[in-house]
Amino acid sequence: MNVRGRFVTLEGGEGAGKSTHLQYIAAWLEQRGRIVVQTREPGGSPLAEAVRGIVLGDWAEGVNAQTELLLMFAARAAHVAYRIEPALIRGEDVICDRFVDASWAYQGAGRGIEAEHLVALEKLALQGVRPDLTIVFDLSPEIGLARAKNRGDANRFEEESMAFMSRVRAAYLERAKADPGRYAVIDASRPLVDVQIELARLLELRLA
Repeated sequence: MNVRGRFVTLEGGEGAGKSTHLQYIAAWLEQRGRIVVQTREPGGSPLAEAVRGIVLGDWAEGVNAQTELLLMFAARAAHVAYRIEPALIRGEDVICDRFVDASWAYQGAGRGIEAEHLVALEKLALQGVRPDLTIVFDLSPEIGLARAKNRGDANRFEEESMAFMSRVRAAYLERAKADPGRYAVIDASRPLVDVQIELARLLELRLA
């Protein structure tokens, strides 16, 4: 009988380097004999990736807050059912670039969606699946948006105002402060090597 795998999620604003850090964490786990599934949100399954194209699209009619929220959770429900939960059951470790905390930060704090709607959708979509560790890569919106633009693959979230991104950042930090057992916050403004040194220490402490 397999021991259930660990579920690690990476969060933070635009330009925080989550994709780079995901590769580092995956390599760290694989060096210790773990089977690792790397994934992302929105997306992560064929259906969820199709929804990603819709939610990140630049539509002439716009995407209002309610539509955005429902699309995000529709993609998440497909992702959990198709990829995340089966991998955890097989005993594999799953690392995900964004998960449900992103909806609390972006659609909740950013767009102003009421908490009661997030709670209801979270219960429906996640079916009890929860991260074992959520790492928040904290970065000021000024630095993060500048980094994101330099990547050259901007989406409509990266066109949001500084005030919006400040609300997103505050929401992540507030959630991390409320549950230090699940969250860890890393200062992502530093050079990559310094971030990864701290990340290695954290992984030894939480996952070794």
